[in-house]
Formats: sequence, structure tokens, C-alpha cells
Amino acid sequence: MHVKKGDTVKILSGDDKGKTGKIAKAFPAENKVVIDGMNMIKKHQRARREGEKGQMVNVAMPMHASKVAKVE
Repeated sequence: MHVKKGDTVKILSGDDKGKTGKIAKAFPAENKVVIDGMNMIKKHQRARREGEKGQMVNVAMPMHASKVAKVE
């Protein structure tokens, strides 16, 4: 893989095309990376305790490493 955790990258395709961010996590076996604040989805979270409400949480999903380019 041409990028690793901590690298600053530019997204080449997808909804976040043109944006830059830092790699938070890398999965070399799957050739995927997670970038802080990019490729976000809304995840429904169940209430953990009685009387507490459930909520929607934004979560960054992995994207293929070929969709990013390293920025110096």
C-alpha cells in the first residue's frame, strides 16, 4: 500500500472528491484506509440504558486506498 497511518492524502473520487485529510487507520490486508471526517455515514445507535434515547451517530467508513493520493 502506498499510504500509511498519519499521512495527509487528497481524495481522488467519490462524494468527498478534492478534499484533504489525515489517515486515522489503515487496513493493508483489505487495501483500505479510514480518513478523519471523510466518507461519513449515519449510524443508528440503540439506547444503552433504560430511559435513555437512541441517537444517530456519524461514522467514518473505510475507502479503497486507490481512491486517495499522498500529499507532501
